[in-house]
Amino acid sequence: MSMFLGIDAAASGLTAERLRMDVISNNIANANTTRTAQGGAYHRRFVVFEPREVSGGAFSSFLQKAENKLQAGDGVRAIGIESDPTQGPLVYDPGNPDANAQGYVERPNVNIVAEMVDMITASRAYEANTTTVNAAKAMVTKALDMGKG
Repeated sequence: MSMFLGIDAAASGLTAERLRMDVISNNIANANTTRTAQGGAYHRRFVVFEPREVSGGAFSSFLQKAENKLQAGDGVRAIGIESDPTQGPLVYDPGNPDANAQGYVERPNVNIVAEMVDMITASRAYEANTTTVNAAKAMVTKALDMGKG
């Protein structure tokens, strides 16, 4: 077992959470966008994650794959960014150029409070992964120091 698997798993979490924070920031920035290049109001986006399997030549890695189980600490990876298809609220504004025939404008389906909660969650997860990297680095440094003595 490599000493760096914990760092590798935490690094994948850092990358995933950074992407998640970028997508959430984009949602917040477009909370008032009623016209997009595709037409219609902006629809919030979210990141889809899946467990990441570390490829390795070790026999234990082979056994884990044969049993179709993931090792603890393999990490995570983003497999895509999807759009929330739900319709945003309709607001009556007949003077708006984006209004439909009845005078309603579809607003983005972005809930600022929910996005801020998601941003705090992603930020805390990012901090936890940073702490993991620092703890693993301290353990490796301590192990190297013991080897000097």
